[in-house]
This record gives sequence, C-alpha cells and structure tokens, in this order.
Amino acid sequence: MEVGNSVYGEYMALFSFSFLTNILLDLGLANFNNRNIAQNSHLLSKHFSKLLALKFALGAFYIFITLILAAVVYQGEIRYLKLLIVLCFNSFLLSMIAFMRSYLQGLHLFRIDSVVSVLDRVIMLIVFFAMMFGLFGLKVDIMNFAYAQTAGYFFTALIGFVIVLKETHTFKLNWHWAFNWMILKKSFPFAMLVLLMTFYNRADAIMIERILGGDLGKYQTGIYAKAFRLLDAANNIAILFAVQLLPIFSRMLKQKENIENIVKLSFTLLITPCLIVSISCLFYADEFCKLIYNGNSEGHEVLGLLMCCFTAISMVYIFGTLLTANGSFKQLNIMAVTSILLNLVLNFILIPKMLAYGSAIASLITQFFAAGVQVFLCYKIFNFHFNKKFITSLVLFIIGVVFINYFTVNLTPQWKMNFVIMLIFSGLFAFVTGLLNHKSILRFIKYR
Repeated sequence: MEVGNSVYGEYMALFSFSFLTNILLDLGLANFNNRNIAQNSHLLSKHFSKLLALKFALGAFYIFITLILAAVVYQGEIRYLKLLIVLCFNSFLLSMIAFMRSYLQGLHLFRIDSVVSVLDRVIMLIVFFAMMFGLFGLKVDIMNFAYAQTAGYFFTALIGFVIVLKETHTFKLNWHWAFNWMILKKSFPFAMLVLLMTFYNRADAIMIERILGGDLGKYQTGIYAKAFRLLDAANNIAILFAVQLLPIFSRMLKQKENIENIVKLSFTLLITPCLIVSISCLFYADEFCKLIYNGNSEGHEVLGLLMCCFTAISMVYIFGTLLTANGSFKQLNIMAVTSILLNLVLNFILIPKMLAYGSAIASLITQFFAAGVQVFLCYKIFNFHFNKKFITSLVLFIIGVVFINYFTVNLTPQWKMNFVIMLIFSGLFAFVTGLLNHKSILRFIKYR
C-alpha cells in the first residue's frame, strides 16, 4: 500500500466510524422504497420529490451527529477532522446512489441499475490512475484517495437522479411533515435492521484501533483493512446479482407465487462462485497479497479468513433479502442483536491475544452464525422442503473444491497458472455434482 499500514489503518477506523452512523442517512428508505415500488410502481411520481427532500434533511442531520459523536469517542484526538468531514459527505453521496438505485430496482430496470452500480468505481479508478502516474499534479495520499471517492459518488448520484427523473411524470422538491413522518414510521423496521447489521459488519476495524490503541492499533487496523477491502470488493460483485432479488421476492410474495424454486436457484448461482473464491483464498492468500501490495504478504492469514466470510455474506444476500421482502423484521432484528453481542464478546477476547487475526476469527464466526440463523428462519417461515439431494451435492462440491485446491496449488512453478487450472476444474466440478446446469441462468433470467 502506497500510504502505509498505519495511515491507512487510521483512515479505515475513521471510515468505519462514519459508516456506523450511516443509518441516519437513510433510516431504511432505500430498502423500503425498493420493496414498495416493486409492489406499487405507480407511486414513483407521487413520492419521489417528497422523499428526495427528506433525504437531504437526513444527510445534514447525519453529518452533524457523526461529528458530535466523533468528538466524544475520540476525545479531541482526531487529527484528521477534514478527512472525516469528506468521508461523511461521501457517505451521503453513496446513500443517494442507493436511493436512486432503489427506484431502478423497484421498476425492474436491472440493466441500467447494473451500469449505475459500477459507474462510481470506474470514475474512481480513472482518478486513482491519474494519482499513480502523477497526472494533473495529483499525488498518492489519503485525502486525494477520499476526493477520488467523492468524484465517483457525486457524478454517479447525479446520473442516477437524471435517469429516475425521466421516469417521473411530475417533480417538485418540497417538504411535507405528515408524509415524511408516515414514511419514516413505515421504514423504521428497515432502519433498525440496517443499523444492527452495519454494526456487526463494520465495528471490527474500530475495535482493533480502540482496544490495542496507539501505533499498534493503527498498524493492526491497517493490516485488517488491507484484507477487508478485498472482501468489500468481492461483496460488491455479489451485490450486483443479489440486489435484484428484493423486488423479485417482493413481487412474488405479493402475488402469492411459489418462491422455493427461485430461492434455490438464486442460492445455487451465487454460492457456487462464492465457495470457489472463499476456499481458494485459503490456499492463495499469500500470493494475492504479494501481487496486490508490491510483494508484501503481511497479514495474508487475515485475508484468508475474511474471504471465507464472503460465503456467509452471500447466503445473507439470498435468505436475508427474502426475509426482508416478507417483512420478517422482528426475527431479523433479534438475529442482528445476537450477532452484535457475539461479535463484541469475541473481539474483546481475541483482539488482545491475536491482534487483527483475532478480529478476523470473530468476524468469520459472527457472519456464519448470522447466515445460519437466516437460513433456519426461511425454512421455518416458508416451509421449504429439506432437499437431501441438493445438500449432498453442495457438501460434495465443497469437499471437491478443497481437494482441487490442495492438489493444484503447487502443480506448476507458476501460481497464476495453478490458480487458473483450479478455477477450470472447480467450475467443471460444479456441473459434475449437479449444482449447476446450462438451464440455470436461463431460468433465473425468466424470473427477472
């Protein structure tokens, strides 16, 4: 990393802190809106301008509260107040993108939504390359890194707004107390769920920095952040697939259609590549770190563990989304609170003993606990059948991918060649076990 572990670690801690209060930006509006528009598309023109005014008000409130809390938590030791303000503004822009995308998803404009979902990263990459090559006088530092995010988020939010605006018949920005209060009450269950899940997903970096303290805390947070950013990138790819499910599930549940087949199909299509990525990272974490961080593989053990969380998080994308579409917020919030307590206890025990690696263990246990609970809830609430053949195929696939990695990791002197061979055989093995077949993707497209 160009800026070093300690500097990036402090950035990660501040970023995670700004993310914990992120719920104030949205209060569940995006998820509520996604589900609501999918079931009642005629409400787009009626609600858009009022909700947009509410979003701006929430953005101002979020920035104010976050800065106040930061002053209390960090007790005046924040040396990067300017950076925190920029990160808060970036969070606001990111929430605006999610808000605009909730309309695109609710209207089932999935192709446009897919483009919008990656546009901010494309813009960021352009700015990053400019920094790497010193173009326009730009240099690599944390502030320019944050400004690159600002540019990506701003233009993407603007483009998303223009696209949604074309779908509306009337637009007049205005504030309506009664309407806003009604919407906030309806979106509150979404808000609580997002807040709780954000806490156990994002608190690790803050806890490492606070528990260890000093330079060691910043350094270990930087090591954790290096691995977590790759998990974040992988999750973004999975989101492109899973984000389509909330409006699909919402519409099917309203029309009282059978959802078991689409759930199984969605799970299979997402979990197959996720398992390959997660398992392979246990074998290739050292090489991945050296490739990405200029030969430095420090913290590759953390990467190997955190990337296993990718499988659990992907399970949540399927089953958690189904529970959200069904309005099962009481069960989801109980699950989230339990996960937070589990994560806190594990982090307080493991971080002092095992540093960043201990936090990775805590995250892995917490993520699989949360995923397992949501799978159980879905089977209970929707009376899914226990498919012995499917479970057997899944277990065989996991075992097979482990053995494929084990036998190919040192097959040739070139690890990249070994990795490609592993991908090919793992992909073929998915068809051999019956997890995938050539009709699967076509069936999923039909549901869209």
